[in-house]
Amino acid sequence: MKVLSGLFLAFFWCCSLHVLADVDGAAQDNSPAAAESAPVQQPMKIYKYRDKNGVRSYSDQAPVGRRYEVVQLSCFACNLKSRVDWHNTPLQLDAFSYAINSAADRYQVDPALVRAVIHAESAFRPAARSKKGALGLMQLMPATAQDMGVADALAPEQNIRGGVRYLAWLLDQNGGNTLLATAAYNAGPGAVERYNGIPPFEETRTYVKRVKILHERYRNALTKSFRGSSISQATSY
Repeated sequence: MKVLSGLFLAFFWCCSLHVLADVDGAAQDNSPAAAESAPVQQPMKIYKYRDKNGVRSYSDQAPVGRRYEVVQLSCFACNLKSRVDWHNTPLQLDAFSYAINSAADRYQVDPALVRAVIHAESAFRPAARSKKGALGLMQLMPATAQDMGVADALAPEQNIRGGVRYLAWLLDQNGGNTLLATAAYNAGPGAVERYNGIPPFEETRTYVKRVKILHERYRNALTKSFRGSSISQATSY
């Protein structure tokens, strides 16, 4: 069983999070921050618990002999029944330009990828909030926002800076491979490590495909506006 700890807390930035139950609890439905009116597919589960040393840990398998909470993940771009035409949905080319470009330059991440992730996570709604507290444009949970130095997760500039910092780390961990990094943003870096690639979760694979479509569209539209180097280019796929 692969276990995540420490910095891997930050996988909670992905989409909408809902802590559901412990060993004796029953699962409940999740309501994503940016959900559509169409029914939402049952999301994948991550198990949160504390190890023998008291360290908060995560796994995609239920731990044996320990109390745990079940965390379910879902998001705007994960909905299998989405009616959005991802090839033609309007792009947000100017929103939060200073914050996105500044963070992208600081952490050397393609700003088109940042826009694609924001689009997938919150549809560019700075006040997006899940039932359990995932906040803002890049859907940061309070604990992980704090880990990344974000004091106010609803402040667009801080939210973007923290989300891009984490995205840069995921890209570095995955050799600049954008598909793996976005899969980890959705399912957690431990799931990508466990399956040695994109996890076989339909939600995650749907998310990755749609982020790729958005990334390529944003990249084509913004080609002339960014001259810095980047660790996440289209060739990294």
